[in-house]
Amino acid sequence: MNDRRSRVTLAFEVKSYDIDFAGVVSNLVYVRWLEDLRLALLATAMPLREQVTAGFVPVVAETQIQYRRPIALWDCPVGHMWSVPIAGNRWRTEAEFWVDTVLVAHAVQDGCFVDLQTKRPILLPAAFHAWRNS
Repeated sequence: MNDRRSRVTLAFEVKSYDIDFAGVVSNLVYVRWLEDLRLALLATAMPLREQVTAGFVPVVAETQIQYRRPIALWDCPVGHMWSVPIAGNRWRTEAEFWVDTVLVAHAVQDGCFVDLQTKRPILLPAAFHAWRNS
């Protein structure tokens, strides 16, 4: 992994309810883990409570996940997420999930910030310019 300025790392515990009928972590769990990572990453620029107080929130427009290896019940996955430069009023994050030294999944999420009253996209808030372009 490259050294990235705006980056977070979280360790996850696989719960019995995270496992699907095939005995591996369900695809839906990765989306939940991405939410945990994204909220932690956004908080490096401005915590969600402050965003809501300021009248806007982040909204995910697209999620792409490449599943490379399954995660099982006793595995100890670690997720890393970082911001990726992108133009306009959008933001982009990338994430990787690792079990030990094995890359098990890679994800990309695109989104924007939305005004809570109008429910319309807004220009990128000032607190996130450096974050998005790091």
